[in-house]
Amino acid sequence: MIIKDIIINNNLEELFANVKIGIEKEGQRVLENGEVTKTDHPKIFGIRHEHPYIQTDFAESQVELITTPENNEKDVLRILNAIHEVTLKNLPKDEYIWPLSIPAILPNEEDIRVAQFEKQFDVEYREYLVKKYGKYKQMVSGIHYNFQLDDMLMEKIAEITGEDIVTVKNDVYLKLARQFLRYQWLLIYLLGASPLAENKYFTDGIKPTDFVRSLRTSRYGYVNDDDIKVSYSSLERYIKDITGYVENKQLIAEKEFYSSVRFRGADTIKKFPDQGIKYIEFRLFDLNPFAPFGILEKDIRFVHLFIKTLVWLEEVDKNTSESLGYEYSENVALSHPMEKVKYEEEGLWLLNQMKDMVEKVGLLESDINLIDEKIEELKNPELTIGARLLKEYQKENDMAKVGMKLARMYKEDALREYYSLSAYSNMELSTQAVIEDAIKNGIKVTVIDENDQFIRLESNGRVEYVKNGNMTSKDSYISPLIMENKVVTKKVLAEKGLRVPKGYEVSSLEEALQKFNYIKNKPIVIKPKSTNFGLGITIFKNGTSSVENYSKAIEFALKEDKDILIEEFIEGTEYRFFVIEGKTEAVLLRVPANVVGDGKHTIRELVEQKNSDPLRGDAKKTPLKKIELGEIEKLQLSEQGLNFDSILAKNEVAYLRENSNISTGGDSVDMTDEVHESYKELAVEIADAMMAKVCGVDLIISDIKEEVNATNYGVIEANFNPMMMMHIYPHSGKSRRLSLNVLKMLFPEKNIK
Repeated sequence: MIIKDIIINNNLEELFANVKIGIEKEGQRVLENGEVTKTDHPKIFGIRHEHPYIQTDFAESQVELITTPENNEKDVLRILNAIHEVTLKNLPKDEYIWPLSIPAILPNEEDIRVAQFEKQFDVEYREYLVKKYGKYKQMVSGIHYNFQLDDMLMEKIAEITGEDIVTVKNDVYLKLARQFLRYQWLLIYLLGASPLAENKYFTDGIKPTDFVRSLRTSRYGYVNDDDIKVSYSSLERYIKDITGYVENKQLIAEKEFYSSVRFRGADTIKKFPDQGIKYIEFRLFDLNPFAPFGILEKDIRFVHLFIKTLVWLEEVDKNTSESLGYEYSENVALSHPMEKVKYEEEGLWLLNQMKDMVEKVGLLESDINLIDEKIEELKNPELTIGARLLKEYQKENDMAKVGMKLARMYKEDALREYYSLSAYSNMELSTQAVIEDAIKNGIKVTVIDENDQFIRLESNGRVEYVKNGNMTSKDSYISPLIMENKVVTKKVLAEKGLRVPKGYEVSSLEEALQKFNYIKNKPIVIKPKSTNFGLGITIFKNGTSSVENYSKAIEFALKEDKDILIEEFIEGTEYRFFVIEGKTEAVLLRVPANVVGDGKHTIRELVEQKNSDPLRGDAKKTPLKKIELGEIEKLQLSEQGLNFDSILAKNEVAYLRENSNISTGGDSVDMTDEVHESYKELAVEIADAMMAKVCGVDLIISDIKEEVNATNYGVIEANFNPMMMMHIYPHSGKSRRLSLNVLKMLFPEKNIK
């Protein structure tokens, strides 16, 4: 079965291009000085063995971050990025994730606490490993790279060759395993990055005499005893060897076989002849200290192309693949990082075969460039990761300093925009918050449509869909339609006996001018009938006698909707109530866009100063909105006898908007604990009238300390899909993590925290 010919002759290039890639990344939690922490796995992540993303490996200090299988390098690194950031955000302030495979400062063995799993067998298994291998080698961390070819490709090959699909899968993956073992030395050369360890790491006193490329992948790494030899010549032989070692107690279980290649997809290897190998786990890789998440996207891609080439190529000699591969790998792993590799000619041949595969399959030009980059590294060892790391060590003569400099930088980068997930920064903040909290709480997340803010959540086999952070299956279709239409909203609320502002509905400037004499000199609000985010709203608190200003406000509103409302302005302070599942979870005072004078700077300059706050941006990717200087702001200032070039006295306040929406530059102040409970109940009543599980209720209130009555409040509007970030990250006051409430509503059986 010559895979290359089958693919080319049957136009299977597209199916051959389709793969699934998953990454498992281990890392030690360390303190500021580089010492491994003695604290338990963070309880915030819940039951570790049930968590799809964040678990522990050997020790309590060793976190294991696991991605979902993805279709490409970009997406798999993206989810690893997000998991990494969520983990760092929830570690204690003085804890970091060590970026190298081997800790620079190893604890005393008695201070290394074996992971305390909920299942007793898991704990006993690790205690067995301690007795057999000691603790230090198990403190080494790395990357496991999971790879699966497209099942449809396997089906097509089976159809063409006349073999059954299970046989095809097993034959293809067995060949890939042998090929990987044969040529893995090249990956060790290019990606190896564990050149040294403390003396006590070498418990028997035997150690290399100089720096090496990769202690982890050599005989000094976490490997089986020399008498454990498993053959990949056939599936039957592979199964017989491993099960034999388990039966005679040389291995406690199948998973104690620590090869760089593991077949996966069944709960025991004995099922592979009937079920077929599903994918392969490659366990070869050191952590890349120069990658924030342990591996770079380009190196995930390179390994992908490397593996695919091994499937593409025929074996040179099936009988010698494993023995030569082990010999070459050990030699390269224990060579000096600055030393030229003795197998350069073979490496160049393989890299050129990779380029040939890329060209024949029609992959990317960037793939050719990436392979050329690796050719340069093969010719110039000082360009490799291992050599670069050794140079950094030789500058400091202290690996703890080298590692902690990187660890601090990576944590600072993760926390810099603490309100955001950098991997999903193109999405709005409310959706990012839900993604972050889902990852933390062990709920699987899939981004279905990034531009439309649509995500899929899954826990215990149950699926929920979320759009824009809080639009879910819990709300009926009619609910947002009611709230979208301000006239319908007012009528529904009025029927319930709730106080709503009186006013008029018009569709043109001409109609609006006919109403001018009715409202002249009266406090009014002009707004579009169907809008959100405070767009097109103008408020005349003291009324207006100017037809010109009135007409401008009408035209602003008509730009947002063909129908607009002219309503009475109810005196008081406006508050946003966030209601979810029959309870008011947050109350916010939204202060209209404003600046405070200093007696020196113009309003324009004060706005520039306020907009320099990193929390201010577009209010989609940032918690607060930059204040704009447009026609509405100009109009509002003119009502106060000011303009953009006016200089305010010290502590004098100028309002650039009358409406207090965050989306038009307003400030947010949490008032949840200050407001009288009766208003929270009123907000719930309004949400119920809207038939909404999630609702933002805007109320005008005379005094939030007084109990509600028929005249001391007014309903401004009810909002579907209310903004959450202004509550999560208010300008001042307590944070209300409403994204957690959304998850609690969707998955009440989980212990969301």
